Amino acid sequence: MRAVHLVIAAAALLAASQAIAAGIDLSKPYGNRSGCINKNGQQVYAEDMLLLTDKELVTVTMACTFSDKQVQADGSLTAKAKCEVEGEENQSPAQFTIKRSAKNAKKLVIAGEDGNVMGEVSRCK
Repeated sequence: MRAVHLVIAAAALLAASQAIAAGIDLSKPYGNRSGCINKNGQQVYAEDMLLLTDKELVTVTMACTFSDKQVQADGSLTAKAKCEVEGEENQSPAQFTIKRSAKNAKKLVIAGEDGNVMGEVSRCK
């Protein structure tokens, strides 16, 4: 029983240290206005919807589930994902970079693998 508690405590400590090292805490969702409105499921349709959680990235036409997240030396996160895109049958691999906004440290910027910025998100309330 004690060994199990030690393993659980070590895992929790490791997870916390990774989150602190990254400086990006995804334990609560981030989104733009319409993304946060839809954080508990599709409630309104909005072309600009962008929602980021610790497990996924969702837009109006795409839902991506993270398979791996790595903290980079600059504190950003690189997230590998499998994405379901509207109108396509198969999942596609993708990679995103998530970093603090240069303009506002409370916001995150999400960029695709090609470096194009998808948008800026704030923590949902």
